[in-house]
Amino acid sequence: MLNDLLLNLALGLSTALTVENLIYCAIGVTLGMVVGVLPGLGTLATMSMLFPITFYLEPTTAIIMLAGIWYGSSYGGSTAAILLNLPGTPSSAVVCLDGYPMARQGRAGVALFMTTAGSFFGASVGIVLMMLFSQPLVKVALSFGPAEYFSFMIVGLIAACVISDGSAIKGIAMVMVGILLGVVGLDVQTGQARFIFGIVELVDGISLVALAMGFFGIAEVMWSVRQAAVTDIGRVSLRSMMPTREDIRRSWMPMIRASGIGSFFGIMPGVGPSVSSFLSYALEKKVSREPERFGKGAIEGVVAPETANNASDQASFIPTMVLGIPGSATMALILGLLIIHGITPGPAMMAERPDLFWGVVMSFWIGNILLVLLNIPMIGIWVRLLTIPYHVLYPAIVVFICIGVYSVSGSTFDVFLTLLFGLVGYGARLMGFPAAPLLLGFVLGPMMEQQFRRAMLLSRGSLDIFVTRPVSAAFVLLAAALLLWSLWNVYRARRAVVSEQPS
Repeated sequence: MLNDLLLNLALGLSTALTVENLIYCAIGVTLGMVVGVLPGLGTLATMSMLFPITFYLEPTTAIIMLAGIWYGSSYGGSTAAILLNLPGTPSSAVVCLDGYPMARQGRAGVALFMTTAGSFFGASVGIVLMMLFSQPLVKVALSFGPAEYFSFMIVGLIAACVISDGSAIKGIAMVMVGILLGVVGLDVQTGQARFIFGIVELVDGISLVALAMGFFGIAEVMWSVRQAAVTDIGRVSLRSMMPTREDIRRSWMPMIRASGIGSFFGIMPGVGPSVSSFLSYALEKKVSREPERFGKGAIEGVVAPETANNASDQASFIPTMVLGIPGSATMALILGLLIIHGITPGPAMMAERPDLFWGVVMSFWIGNILLVLLNIPMIGIWVRLLTIPYHVLYPAIVVFICIGVYSVSGSTFDVFLTLLFGLVGYGARLMGFPAAPLLLGFVLGPMMEQQFRRAMLLSRGSLDIFVTRPVSAAFVLLAAALLLWSLWNVYRARRAVVSEQPS
């Protein structure tokens, strides 16, 4: 087994070190850094804007670039959180609690350096887990049939709605909308047009690019314009970034604990880096002998959440690449990219395209090393990016979005569809409806339909197949438990509101 692993790592390294893959890896992580530094721009918005470019690249190269944006944004997200008390990414929000107080104490450089160190450590743990456990997980997944896959996808969708932030009911509603949008177009088996309402352009289905760019590009820009502000930022020198021996002593154990938390929750569908960050912060405050230091510039409160969210980012690729089940909207985009390139995601992909799988894994090492080299020496450049006027930045983004959508199919209909989705996405955000579950439902909906139909053929139309097969039954019970837990939380919240009202 060790010999097979070494051969796979050598294959992956030879793939990742090609000139083209190195260039696009560098582009991805650099853009990710920029996106993370600029508050409000959004990782998903950037990935959606660059999605059309990936159609003209090899699948391995395309995933390397998009993945670089994803985990690169985690490195940059802490910069604005520490310097301006504005998180560049949602997972960096908890860094504000101690990072900004450190900046006000004149220790912004130390906070930035230690978050970079923690990010690299957490990412390394996530990559090692992917290297060690992907193949054993594939052996288990190969025993899955249509019933198991369908049940597991149900668990993933429900978990993404129930465990993540916001209303679980609204999340489930958006998943259902996403599934309905996903089945628009011709039925693969019967050739019957569904839900096109006489619009010929919808025969091939709704474009994933138009949907993603609308909900996560146009809507994100509209939302960010409301909160735009220009802030004066002081200078951060390299000398000021050097941590003391006490800083290092206080940081190494939180890094270890946080990487375990981030890796564990990164594998779980729907949890993601934000939850991992808050849990790791809460744990460090709980185990600390001086909990009163937290919120006033504790180095552990900066290092732990950044380590956890980077470990979670890398670990989230395990269910996406190995099982074909995305745990977040970002992973759904990467899964959609594989499908568009004609690659079936899942356990068979490791055997059919080992160069792609192991090439992407080894590119993670290269990308994270590049991020360390970019983040520390060039911190002054990243800081200056925060002074770009938003009235210049955001109109340019909208123009690039429209150009990107049109370049995919040369369809003006898709451009108008993108603008429509942008308006709908903005309205949904105003009303508190999350967009991420919609994208998950859109990508997984057609796959769930295929697996459900196959299961029905095997069982001759009987739904018993989902509860008589042990693994599928376990997934069904888990999905039911998550739904009941969600309903119980809604009931408790309403009771609490009623009890607080004066009689």
